[in-house]
Amino acid sequence: MGNIYKKGLSFECQGCNYCCSVEPGYVFLSQEDLDNLSLHFQISQSEFIDKYCRKVDLGIGYRISLIEKDNYDCIFLTKKGCYCYNARPLQCRTYPFWPTIIESQKTWENEGQSCPGIEKGSKKIKKSEIEKKLQSMKDFIPIIIMK
Repeated sequence: MGNIYKKGLSFECQGCNYCCSVEPGYVFLSQEDLDNLSLHFQISQSEFIDKYCRKVDLGIGYRISLIEKDNYDCIFLTKKGCYCYNARPLQCRTYPFWPTIIESQKTWENEGQSCPGIEKGSKKIKKSEIEKKLQSMKDFIPIIIMK
């Protein structure tokens, strides 16, 4: 990894919301994510979890993930975009610069079949910015509630 972004990568969000909808998935939360979201909504963390999250069974405990609507849209996706954009979780802030997406030119191009923002835009996202996003994903510690 690293070769495909050493000169930066072109990406400009096209507002299609594909990354927030269409397919089932998980948006796992860290404590920082939960802090930001509960502050944004001005409710307690336990209220936020009860209202907007699901517990994903890992066997020994549960990870906390945002819930989805019946059509797999994120609970916070509206016709105008993300309802909590300024407080969105790390996973959302770093897309599409996830290790699995930029591990090779092929995985980057494959993601571009779903995300029309890949290889778009007049300026490239710099290597240093991509590495910062990668490091934050590497440092990510999801909330785990033990059984």
